[in-house]
Amino acid sequence: MIDSGERLLLEESVRAAVGRARGVGKDGAAIDAALAALGWLELLGTEPDAAVDVVFRALGAADATATALDDVIVSALGTAPRADLAVLLPGTGSSDPPGRTAGDRLQAVGLATARVDTAGEILVVCRTEAAPCIVTVPTSAARVREVRGVDPDGELRTVSVEESAAAAMPLDLAAWEAALALGRRAVAQQIAGACRAMLDLARGHALEREQFGHPIARFQAVRNRLADALVGLEALDATLAVASDDPRTETAALAKAVAGRTARTVASHCQQVLAGIGFTTEHSFHRYLKRTMALEGLFGSADGIILAWGRHLIASRRVPRLVEL
Repeated sequence: MIDSGERLLLEESVRAAVGRARGVGKDGAAIDAALAALGWLELLGTEPDAAVDVVFRALGAADATATALDDVIVSALGTAPRADLAVLLPGTGSSDPPGRTAGDRLQAVGLATARVDTAGEILVVCRTEAAPCIVTVPTSAARVREVRGVDPDGELRTVSVEESAAAAMPLDLAAWEAALALGRRAVAQQIAGACRAMLDLARGHALEREQFGHPIARFQAVRNRLADALVGLEALDATLAVASDDPRTETAALAKAVAGRTARTVASHCQQVLAGIGFTTEHSFHRYLKRTMALEGLFGSADGIILAWGRHLIASRRVPRLVEL
């Protein structure tokens, strides 16, 4: 386990590498190469918690894209990640395995990172009547389409597959839940990084913009907006720390749900502080806002996670202790 000094050095190195690669050609490919040069896969293998927290927080803060999420999910499923293996993620708002098997046929619809454009194979987790299974299919058998929508620069793809499932491998349900939990933590960290960047933009604007001869940062209404956004972010960071220190399905779901709701709060307050400039494409705020909106649906939305856990608690009639107070 890395100590605090090593972690700080890792954070600085990752931020610097992502910053240098940002805007070089296609962002995703350049950042993938930068992370590989830093030893991303080795770090993920030896220190998965630190790797996920640091790398995805840096991606969110830089409004950057990468295909590291493929490696996170593949590794958590017990398979060695590699550059030519993409993974099919659940569709927007869903946390269920994206594939279904019927007899010897596989049908799957979901999302993928830009890695699917160059990968030779796609790993698909499927639900069956008995237990989950893994099917690896050639990328040539999939129909891939770019996702435009609210975040056209997010480098996500919609993927549909209909192929033979003859080579399906059984998968322990706990392995899928572990992969889902780690994926949720990764996305939550990325949202947190983007939220922190939005707050920095709003704070900088408040210090520079003047009205009535004074920076608007001196006005109580502006300070209240920034303070409320900061409180939300600090609460999210505390939730993410719990999910990292006590990595369970419950804590990961809590972190992802809090991240989604925090993003809405922070975006709303920062938009109010930025006022008219925040609505323009000339200001970088809109990119972070769009990215958090797109990420909020990965591995289940905040509202969907809360609803699902509410139903689970009612059915089980048991309330788990999520955080030791």
